[in-house]
Amino acid sequence: MSTGNALDGFPSMGAWMTYALGSDDQSLPAYVALPDPRGKPQNSVNNWAPGFLPAAFQGTEFNATNPIRNLARPGGVAASSDSATRSFLQRLNERHAERFPGDTELAARIASYELAARMQLTVPEVANLSSEPEHILRLYGADEAGTKIKDTRTAYARNCILARRLIEKGVRFVQLFNGAYQTGGEGVSNWDGHKDIASQYSMHGPVLDKPTAGLLIDLRQRGLLEDTLVVWCTEFGRMPTFQKGSQGRDHNPAGFTCWMAGAGVKKGFSHGATDEFGYKSIENVVTVHDFHATILHLLGLDHQRLTYYHNGLERRLTDVHGEVVQAVLA
Repeated sequence: MSTGNALDGFPSMGAWMTYALGSDDQSLPAYVALPDPRGKPQNSVNNWAPGFLPAAFQGTEFNATNPIRNLARPGGVAASSDSATRSFLQRLNERHAERFPGDTELAARIASYELAARMQLTVPEVANLSSEPEHILRLYGADEAGTKIKDTRTAYARNCILARRLIEKGVRFVQLFNGAYQTGGEGVSNWDGHKDIASQYSMHGPVLDKPTAGLLIDLRQRGLLEDTLVVWCTEFGRMPTFQKGSQGRDHNPAGFTCWMAGAGVKKGFSHGATDEFGYKSIENVVTVHDFHATILHLLGLDHQRLTYYHNGLERRLTDVHGEVVQAVLA
């Protein structure tokens, strides 16, 4: 769902977007990934990796609970010394780059260090939620604490607020995750409800619900939904039947729901349907490639023309597939 391919090594959608549109703010990354504060999602950084695109287009990972990791100036180092060191390093990097023209990995590494230096000033400001008024914190549920669910929701809610602040600052693509993958079986942070879907989802649902609704309300009341597309999706649904020997349900990639809101899509409109059993899509079936083609179209890009030459092929996010789903366009 992130890359259009089940195999590793392919660029994420955000990397394709950054490659196509560049950055709107040179002091912040064009593409930011906000993992769940509880841990990495399934397949970890591959969800925001550049694949075979130049490394400069990888998403930058941080979140509201730990936004300045590896960026803060070490204690005991004066700001003047830090600035002088960066200037000296920049001169060395420029000389090194002149010796290896066309080395995209080197260029990306240099660019990432330069961006990191700028982020030392910008990220603490954008991630500092203390300036948010009480009614906004309450809208997202970011003012709640006490129980395990409330504490987890507060952490996710703060990421939702951060997502809105990043959009306001001109970040092109923000990828916000809810739920984390845990090696060795299902845990409290995993939506993968094979064992006991009732107890798992009764916990996960409240964590996701209020902050996500708050984000949509906040984007709308600020006028940001007019030119921001919100895409809510997962990589599969759940079977309409119990899984043998458990109180949960198995994976179902044949029929599940995604939704979009904001710029360019119809309001209150449903497209497609499953069979009566809820097992398989049978009406207006939309593939992942169609889904991606439609999102790119809404962002002003032709999925057939957004290509990158790799290993003898003009690669694209939608491979050789995909049709824009015209029915959902406003």
